[in-house]
Amino acid sequence: VDIYNRLYRERIIFLGKEIDDKLANEIIGVLLYLDSEDSSKPIYLYINSAGGSVISGLSIYDTMQHIKSPVITINVGLAASMASFLLAAGEKGKRIALPHSRVMIHQAMGGAQGQAEDIKVEVQQILTIHENIVGMYSTMTGKDQDTIRKDLDRDNFMSAQQAKEYGIVDQVIQLSDATDLPGKAAATAAAAASEAPKETVSPAEPAEAQKSDADGEPSTQDVS
Repeated sequence: VDIYNRLYRERIIFLGKEIDDKLANEIIGVLLYLDSEDSSKPIYLYINSAGGSVISGLSIYDTMQHIKSPVITINVGLAASMASFLLAAGEKGKRIALPHSRVMIHQAMGGAQGQAEDIKVEVQQILTIHENIVGMYSTMTGKDQDTIRKDLDRDNFMSAQQAKEYGIVDQVIQLSDATDLPGKAAATAAAAASEAPKETVSPAEPAEAQKSDADGEPSTQDVS
């Protein structure tokens, strides 16, 4: 049995190894296929990875933002480096961690060799990518960029609960709830929506417009 194809039929993708170009292309292909099949249904991205290539990870991130299907991310072990970035990139309100999972964030790393000018160009590229990642982490977590920049300076490990407090995930679910992740994710999103402030809208029609209809029942205007 090809377990990965079986998971794909359930709209589940498992990111369980180092992120490189080959893995990124596979994940991007599955994301695009599942989105084209039914963009109204969510895709579940389970993560247990120590990270990998920044460029490959960013290509997965861009695809997640490009497709219409919401991508629910679930940390089931370690989400480190670029894997933690993808965890945080899931649908807001639907980023989940299992209780014993861990997260590690740090700054973008790279290497260069060759002539001095070539190394200089490569270093500038790494610094530019790092600043872009700082900005995206800030958007995804709600932390200011100075805080993100400081926290990325060294390897920064977090428990599942700490990752929730930091804004990388939205909920830590207990193992007893893990069998109903789709329902749990939907409940989390609904709870987040109910906590959002609601606008008060004044009725557009004067009070005289609230008259009885032909059946003798008062007519009402929906202003929600």
